[in-house]
Amino acid sequence: MNIWLKAILLVLASMFLALGIVLPLMRFQSFYVFSTDASLAEIISSLWRDGDPVLALVVGLVSVVFPLMKLLLVSAEHLAGPEPGRVHSAGLARIVPILSRWSMMDVLLVAIVIFAAKTGGFAEAFTQPGLWFYAASSLIVVWLHHMPR
Repeated sequence: MNIWLKAILLVLASMFLALGIVLPLMRFQSFYVFSTDASLAEIISSLWRDGDPVLALVVGLVSVVFPLMKLLLVSAEHLAGPEPGRVHSAGLARIVPILSRWSMMDVLLVAIVIFAAKTGGFAEAFTQPGLWFYAASSLIVVWLHHMPR
């Protein structure tokens, strides 16, 4: 049963990460007329297109590459098996926490932006499904990382 739970969680984490990248993260609405939805992929491409390639690369690394690497490393960690003598398994176990520190940063940044928009009075901000899928993927991967192998 444990192997099936891990397999299901790995598939769900992968699907949720993909949905979190392409679905809108938040909606900004100002004056009850103008509204803007933004997905993570759109934000990164917009930053690149508008002349902020460094910021686009940082957001892309922290928001897409690090979570994807963490998901792949946790998958490899579970495929390596429970043998404590395996060198690459121990190496993987050290890398994942480093990536974990950075991969949830996007959820925190979006929460700060929503809070700032609501308290600043210039727009209403609402979370969208992309944020919830992104957060769910990150939490599932953290859970998988702490599951016994």
